[in-house]
Amino acid sequence: MEVTIKLNGKTVSDDVSADMLLIDFVRAHGCLSVKRGCETSACGLCTVLLDGEPVLSCSTLVARADGHSVHTLEGLQDEASEFVGFIADQGAEQCGFCNPGFVMNTIALLRENPDPTDEEILSYLSGNLCRCSGYVGQLRGIRNFLTSRNVEGGSRE
Repeated sequence: MEVTIKLNGKTVSDDVSADMLLIDFVRAHGCLSVKRGCETSACGLCTVLLDGEPVLSCSTLVARADGHSVHTLEGLQDEASEFVGFIADQGAEQCGFCNPGFVMNTIALLRENPDPTDEEILSYLSGNLCRCSGYVGQLRGIRNFLTSRNVEGGSRE
């Protein structure tokens, strides 16, 4: 079957099998930040944004994305660069394997809620598996980013 997807802003058409997963499609088109982890939709490593919403590409058929927009970390570098340093400063990316999934979900969170509480941050990131840091560093990094942004842009209160 033929699918056409806007992948990171570029239209990509390809002939795919009906059972092809979105993870295989994006990786075949050079988006290697999307990783295989558990292959059971439990770790968040394969998170992409489908029409702006985070989805697990290991459990999404590529046919579902036909005619839609898909973004991976490769297409969101400018947006990600705003806060990834804050996460790294907290030692939250010790091995780095889970980082793309966390970054994709943080982008989705901040688009939906630009000033989340700690509970909202943890809830949004709860679908990501990190074996090294236990989420505290990611939370501190995101909180430090939000504090820095509020100081630079003035308080939102």
